[in-house]
Amino acid sequence: MPGTGRRDAGTLEREILAVLGAADRPMTPAEVLTELGNSLAYTTVMTTLARLHSKGALAREPAGRTNMYRLAVEPDALDAALTARRMTRLLEAGSDRAAALARFVAELGPEDEQLLIDLLASHPPTSRPQGRQ
Repeated sequence: MPGTGRRDAGTLEREILAVLGAADRPMTPAEVLTELGNSLAYTTVMTTLARLHSKGALAREPAGRTNMYRLAVEPDALDAALTARRMTRLLEAGSDRAAALARFVAELGPEDEQLLIDLLASHPPTSRPQGRQ
């Protein structure tokens, strides 16, 4: 929002992901806050880290009385991982998974349909995760 000092939706998440992506180790919320320039409340950073963890973007490990965070996947795979997580959550939230998947496949263009066929052929059913982990 111009003039309010507030970031646009998603801006803080992207900034935090960039900080953690550039780090060579997991970081505490305080370290992330320091890298962001200390212009935010500590609780804002903690809340955003927790949300990114719940979205599957970050891995979290206990470190004394706090947690340390790192990217859950390599930076170049992050967008695909987040999209896949959103798709899975949408499927889990629906009442008819088969109908949702059928509709999704019916709306694919020819190139995406072939890509999906190729991906399914290259991943045997036993290697795919079952549900949320």
